[in-house]
Amino acid sequence: MSSELSRRNALKTIVAGTAALGVSAAMPVFALEEEKSTMLKGNVNHSVCRWCFGNLDLDTLCVEAKKIGIKAIDLIGPNDWHILKKHGLDSSMCNGAEINLVDGWNDPKFHATLIKNYSEMIPRVAEAGYKQLICFSGNRRGKDDETGLKNCVEGLKQVLPIAEKHNVVLVMELLNSKVDHKDYQCDHTEWGAELCKRLGSENFKLLYDIYHMQIDEGNVIANIKKYNKYISHYHTAGVPGRNEIDDTQELFFPAIIKAIVATGFKGYLAQEFIPKQKDGIKSLKEAVNICDV
Repeated sequence: MSSELSRRNALKTIVAGTAALGVSAAMPVFALEEEKSTMLKGNVNHSVCRWCFGNLDLDTLCVEAKKIGIKAIDLIGPNDWHILKKHGLDSSMCNGAEINLVDGWNDPKFHATLIKNYSEMIPRVAEAGYKQLICFSGNRRGKDDETGLKNCVEGLKQVLPIAEKHNVVLVMELLNSKVDHKDYQCDHTEWGAELCKRLGSENFKLLYDIYHMQIDEGNVIANIKKYNKYISHYHTAGVPGRNEIDDTQELFFPAIIKAIVATGFKGYLAQEFIPKQKDGIKSLKEAVNICDV
């Protein structure tokens, strides 16, 4: 009996000690490990692209994203901003002013529509408390690089004063033209950086999509170091296939993200991969942990 009492006393001591540490005695060890695994380092502002998880309603995605430590949802238009606000999440890259990916700023015949769209959307983005609005070059349709640049400058200069007034950044996405977006003009970082130089405004930047730029030009870390001052946003996805960013693909994301952090980048890194795993949220959590350097 004395040994049984001793065991009881020992258990009481353990429980009391655990309670003093602010941890429930009923909480199993694996739960503690799970909680620990969701604690992020804080060097990266994590986001996730909404379209990649279209099988989930936005409320559910917001709830699951917050559990992981994600701060924002990417590529959300004004009709859904109220849902993000309900969950206390940022809209890291707004959309809704573009025509589409192929009809963009590099063609004057679309300027009137784009100027109207962006002139109306920029104040809405600012009023909602958001900072970035996506845009696209559009397809070449026979235009050489110089013609595309001149056309983009001509059109964008008509809306940049509005962006500057409202402190909103227009962000042009770099997309590959080899696999996913044939004929897209802003398909190399150098071209996008040249456009930034010609516009000469802190309210125009680039969205560097790691997946797309690995396909079209490679040399990812070197280009990030060279052109980082023109980049205000990053997207991820595994190459080839645009799936998970784990060891099934060719890029080593921890090194890439460390290079981004080393530039002093304080914007958002958004996961834009299409999960192959049945449990897409598990894939998302793993991706965030891979990038949490």
